[in-house]
Amino acid sequence: MSNLRYDDHEEALRDSVRALLAAYSPWQRVLSRVDGDRSYDMALWARLAGHLGVTGLAVPEEHGGAGAGFREVAVVLEELGRAVAPVPYLGAAVATRALLGCGRGDLLGPLAVGERVPVLVVPFATSPGVPAHPVAVADGPVLSGVVAGVADALPAGLLLVPADDGLYVVDADAPGVTMRPVLSLDATRTLCDITFAVAPARRIATGPVAGSAVTDAVTAGAALLASEQVGVAQWCLDTTVDYVRVRYQFGRPVGSFQAVKHRLADLWVQVTEARAVARYAADCLATGDPDTPLAGSLAQAYCGTVAVTAAEVCVQLHGGIGFTWEHPAHLYLKRAKSAAIAFGSADRHRTLLAGLVDLPAPAPN
Repeated sequence: MSNLRYDDHEEALRDSVRALLAAYSPWQRVLSRVDGDRSYDMALWARLAGHLGVTGLAVPEEHGGAGAGFREVAVVLEELGRAVAPVPYLGAAVATRALLGCGRGDLLGPLAVGERVPVLVVPFATSPGVPAHPVAVADGPVLSGVVAGVADALPAGLLLVPADDGLYVVDADAPGVTMRPVLSLDATRTLCDITFAVAPARRIATGPVAGSAVTDAVTAGAALLASEQVGVAQWCLDTTVDYVRVRYQFGRPVGSFQAVKHRLADLWVQVTEARAVARYAADCLATGDPDTPLAGSLAQAYCGTVAVTAAEVCVQLHGGIGFTWEHPAHLYLKRAKSAAIAFGSADRHRTLLAGLVDLPAPAPN
């Protein structure tokens, strides 16, 4: 039976990450970066890597990492979601999973200490069960093609590219590689289109090994994203509860009105359920449980919707201030809405769940 509780080490990790984010990435700083059209905070990334070593949590010790696991990675993502921190941690975790899946731990040394940021070059909306072969291979060890809507690629130094004959490694600054940022709803996680024009590449896996590594990494992305969504939802709930306690209307705190209390109580139940689902997915991922695909799809079928609901409630119950640019609620709503279609929408994952538990797929509308 999976243990969904946080152990003492995970709680200590949470406290350390939360304290660092409070000091170096409060929402005011995140909002100022969005105002200044600066997406990723690589100074914060360096602190997370250098001070806390979170970039090496899932990397084995023999390759320079902490030798922890993906439960700990999920704890970090929950806190990053709670702070809408503009760092490429999710993309790096997915790429790390792909490298581990194809047995290339030898490439993880610089990644474990945060010196280079890896990213798996697939569209952010890619869902498990969908083959990811968007790039064609030209003659020799070079790649040509375009991949649209890749998340966390702009700060990346190492690109893992699924191609028609295997998985390739490409340096982000190699000749023939062009990254073009595209307008995205969530300004704290930029999407970009990547063009490979006869770019030099090195093949690191072929055949079923490469396909399995990519599929497993996308499944891991769905499972880990759920923890980030829980962090978003928890911040929205906590902030709204604090606000309705001090906001007075008709001589009473807004939170004393029954309609508000019931709505927040329902949201608390949903967030609590989402945390259990996300923890189960993270535990399955960490232990190599054969139910990992089911757990990941279950997490995305539920957690994305809860995060969006929590953000919408946050905006609405804050009243007029919740609709302003100066309040951080819109950062969380945009993160929740954009993440709701990442690694497969809720509808897509419900369809996957139907197949995993031998239920007939829903009839098309």
